[in-house]
Amino acid sequence: MIKLPSLGDEVSVWMDATPAEVWDLVSDVTRIGEFSPETFEAKWTRGSTGPEVGAYFAGHVKRNGVGPTYWSPCRVTACEVEKVFEFAVGTDAITVNNWGYRLEPKDGGTLVTEYFRMEPSLFTRVYWTLLGALRGRTNRNGMRTTLERMKAVVEQ
Repeated sequence: MIKLPSLGDEVSVWMDATPAEVWDLVSDVTRIGEFSPETFEAKWTRGSTGPEVGAYFAGHVKRNGVGPTYWSPCRVTACEVEKVFEFAVGTDAITVNNWGYRLEPKDGGTLVTEYFRMEPSLFTRVYWTLLGALRGRTNRNGMRTTLERMKAVVEQ
């Protein structure tokens, strides 16, 4: 039997800040350009103005930090204030990937976990089997960079 690679991963960083302080960073998509090495800006779309389930936004991405550059449509799929912020990347008909943040009060601060999960379609399974190790490493490094940049802001 062939063991398929996991279609996702996560990175956690402890921050000396309350879940409320961290929430303000992870749920405000318009600030992602301050933190992410790939998504350099984002804006709410389709009349959405803030984080809530069903809200739409678009992220302006520079793949691998060097290109190509494109806009990714996103839709908020989970939004529990100070706990979980998750969004799907793709069209209304097809979700390609899911990204999110989990916040957990811990040791007087917050353990922040950023994660991604590819949809288990045939296309993504083939893509991930061929390029998953390389892309997974890029995603893990990007998540760590994003969280460390958030930590620097929220702890200052």
